[in-house]
Amino acid sequence: MPPAGTTIRIRVRMSARAIDEPHRVSSQLELLFDLTFVVAVAAVTAQFAHDIADGHSLAGLVPFLQVFFAIWWAWMNFTWFASSYDTDDVAYRLLTMVQMAGVLVLAAGVPAAASRSEYGVITLGYLVMRIGLVAQWLRAGLEDPARRRTAFRYAGGIALLQMGWLSRLVLVETGVLPSSFGLPFFVCLAALELAVPWWAERARATHWHPHHIAERYGLFTIILLGESVLAASRGVGRALDADAVGGSFVVIAIAGLILLFALWWLYFLGPAGDGLSDRRNRSYLWGYGHYGIFAALAALGAGLEVAVERNGHDVAASSPALGYAVAVPVGVCLALLWAVHVLVVAEPVMVPAAVLACVVIVLSLPLATPWIGVAGTVAAIAAVCVLLVAATIWSAAAGSRTASTSS
Repeated sequence: MPPAGTTIRIRVRMSARAIDEPHRVSSQLELLFDLTFVVAVAAVTAQFAHDIADGHSLAGLVPFLQVFFAIWWAWMNFTWFASSYDTDDVAYRLLTMVQMAGVLVLAAGVPAAASRSEYGVITLGYLVMRIGLVAQWLRAGLEDPARRRTAFRYAGGIALLQMGWLSRLVLVETGVLPSSFGLPFFVCLAALELAVPWWAERARATHWHPHHIAERYGLFTIILLGESVLAASRGVGRALDADAVGGSFVVIAIAGLILLFALWWLYFLGPAGDGLSDRRNRSYLWGYGHYGIFAALAALGAGLEVAVERNGHDVAASSPALGYAVAVPVGVCLALLWAVHVLVVAEPVMVPAAVLACVVIVLSLPLATPWIGVAGTVAAIAAVCVLLVAATIWSAAAGSRTASTSS
């Protein structure tokens, strides 16, 4: 390694980093890498918001989930690789830049994929990202003999599946494969993608850092919450342009902010890094479970955008549909937050009964939208989440008092 004060690393041998490396945090390169995903998430969220506004939320849901899977999976693959093998030398930085370019290409293809089911540009962007990652794994295999088999398994699995994605595109575009087979083909390839890490790590586990991983996931959660703020602000801008600022507009804007703050609070309830350190065998369920959380947060941004925009523009979606566009992502997010939390925390803070009750209430509230309006529904959903935060705080405080008394 270069001297401690050196900031330019021309060449560093790629070897496994220590699992217990002290003060391991996200690098500046990782933060820059995340910015490209801000663009991609913003594109897919904006497109889903258009689908909701046009009354095609169910039709737009599948393309949204497909595109978001590509975004999430590429981000996650890079994150776990970096946690094990980040050398921050010239070659590593350049290959990371290649993956960043792929993200931007993918983001450019979002409108065509969502509106016309044309996945050519998205597949190209995904290909560029995967080429960069395969090169990283090949380098790790060549320079880290102890985990060579694991690294080559990753490289081979990713490359083989990329051929599958390209085959899917060609078969669908040429009409050889009926369009109705496109989704089952996608599900099969996505399942195989999820299986690659499990298969590769069976040879020998990589040295991912639990606290680094927990921080990276937390940062991406904040990015998605920020995207929801951005999406809502787009709706605010359209409402202001239409001079449609009224009571319901103010209620939705304030309730939306409170809702996002409550979800942030619930996500960061416990130290996930400590839990991952003690329960590394649960990392797959914990990491994969975040797909639902991340997708729900992105979808929530789209729902809030349309709910705010409705005050200044006519939208095709009905009031109950807009209520569900907010309620369903929140309900999914709450359920999965509890699920991933309980996986890695020895003494879960969130009370299962309270979470279940809140999910049921949130998913039932859109039924009352014809009487209380979209603003009332959003406000009620935010109030339920606030009550869950309060109940969680009270439960944690009661547990601390009990522990102090018994000791």
